[in-house]
Amino acid sequence: MIKKSKLSVEVNEPIMWGYVVTAVVALLVGGAAGFYIGVMYLRRQMEKMQSNPEMLQQMAKQMGYNLNKQQMAKMQQMMKKQKFRP
Repeated sequence: MIKKSKLSVEVNEPIMWGYVVTAVVALLVGGAAGFYIGVMYLRRQMEKMQSNPEMLQQMAKQMGYNLNKQQMAKMQQMMKKQKFRP
């Protein structure tokens, strides 16, 4: 009679959970860091736009608006009043 051996693979549970926890933490930290960097970049771009009328004009054209000089001056004035830093 030939004995059949059972092929059993032992899974080291603590190590597997460690990988899962590490991956989840890495995703959360990466997402938070990406969001923070994106917000800082957008704020910096908005601050640059305040002093650069060409950038404002370009943004308005991309949104489908064609601003005259009076509208452009009013828009710049509104943006200068707006605070982009908390």
